Amino acid sequence: MKNSEIKGLAIEELRSKLVAENENLSKLKFAHSITPIENPMRLKEARKLVARLNTEIRAKELAQ
Repeated sequence: MKNSEIKGLAIEELRSKLVAENENLSKLKFAHSITPIENPMRLKEARKLVARLNTEIRAKELAQ
C-alpha cells in the first residue's frame, strides 16, 4: 500500500486496516519462528506498513 493510498483513507478505515495489518504481522512472525518463511523481507514490509498507518492516524488526529 502506497503512502498516497494511505493518505486518502479516513481515520476509521485506517484503524480497521491497522488491526488487519497487525494481525497479518503477528501471523508472519509466528510462521517465521516455526520455519523460516521464503521471503523474510515480508516481515520488514509489514512492520513499515504498520508504522505508516500509525503515523497517518496520528497526523489526522492532530489535524482535527
